[in-house]
Amino acid sequence: MIKALLLLAGAALVAFFLANRRKARAKAGVKIGFVLFVVFMVYAVMRPDDLTVVANALGVQRGTDLVLYALVMGFAFVTVSTYVRFREQEMRYARLARSIALQNAVRPEDQPDATAVTPAADDDDRLRR
Repeated sequence: MIKALLLLAGAALVAFFLANRRKARAKAGVKIGFVLFVVFMVYAVMRPDDLTVVANALGVQRGTDLVLYALVMGFAFVTVSTYVRFREQEMRYARLARSIALQNAVRPEDQPDATAVTPAADDDDRLRR
């Protein structure tokens, strides 16, 4: 029972996050989920016997195993969230770089005459002399 529950919860979290990552409601949901996760972990530390009862009801032998499963799910969610956030950040940087390149672009007819410009000497040229 716990395997199916964990897999469904993980798939639902990832699907919800990927579908609604830019919406304020999803961002608020992530924050609320984090607070609930922290409260659950504090409760698990304060009342480990209650956690074992909940674990047994879910089909897990020990409460520590249930905490481990919750931590694995939390880590997976953070990993997916970080990946999506970095990917979006890279896309923003690419769009910014393109727009700056287009703003600073110089037309070939606006450039100075190429024959009048002489190339600068390289460091290698100075060493050869």
